[in-house]
Amino acid sequence: MTTEPVIKADGLDLTFQTNDGPVHALKGVDLEINKGEFVSFIGPSGCGKTTFLRVIAALEHPTGGTITVNGMSPDEARRNRAYGYVFQAAGLYPWRSIARNIKLPLEIMGYPRAEMEKRVEEVLRLVDLEGFGKKFPWQLSGGMQQRASIARALAFDADLLLMDEPFGALDEIVRDHLNEQLLALWARTEKTIGFVTHSIPEAVYLSTKIVVMSPRPGRITDVIDSTLPRERPLEIRDTPEFLAIAHRVREGLRAGHAYDE
Repeated sequence: MTTEPVIKADGLDLTFQTNDGPVHALKGVDLEINKGEFVSFIGPSGCGKTTFLRVIAALEHPTGGTITVNGMSPDEARRNRAYGYVFQAAGLYPWRSIARNIKLPLEIMGYPRAEMEKRVEEVLRLVDLEGFGKKFPWQLSGGMQQRASIARALAFDADLLLMDEPFGALDEIVRDHLNEQLLALWARTEKTIGFVTHSIPEAVYLSTKIVVMSPRPGRITDVIDSTLPRERPLEIRDTPEFLAIAHRVREGLRAGHAYDE
């Protein structure tokens, strides 16, 4: 029995009209993401990886081709609360406690108070922030703030989690720790994850599939299905298998620049 892809893009184009002329952000993107996959998008700045994530979330609208999310248009998927979105900055309101930040989307959706309290407790436990619900964002480290942001995106239990460079501003030690925690979270929740990154080691460590993109216009130059096991200690990054996948990603990024004029 085959299941429909969570995300399916066919010949997807997106051109922005600017005062300096058209900007071709995405060109001819064909991609399928299946349920439970962890898919990273990697490429240089301007390659369209964040734009593609925003198209999935109906924050941008394509000018050509088609895309479906759970068999629906992105706009329908948004109305059906099909995804949670984690931005590069945690975006927590400083005047709200961590628990009340997490509750915000639930309040907007009109969840009953008891259900909100229950969900906040559950997601705080999922991201290892139990006992921090009454703290304010300024009382937490950058890494903890990002975990709170992930908790907020998980609060209404969408099957799809979209993450736009959530750890890009953090130092390497904190980033490594959060990468480990994110893999553990993914294993526990079995969600489908779309993850934007500039880091080759991060993409290879986290993903079941790596989408390599080229700049001007944003095209897919390679789609790499990872052969790494799902259980991944940080030490796996020193193995020949890991280094071989990283090499292929690097070669895909180089090939993408062959499109430059």
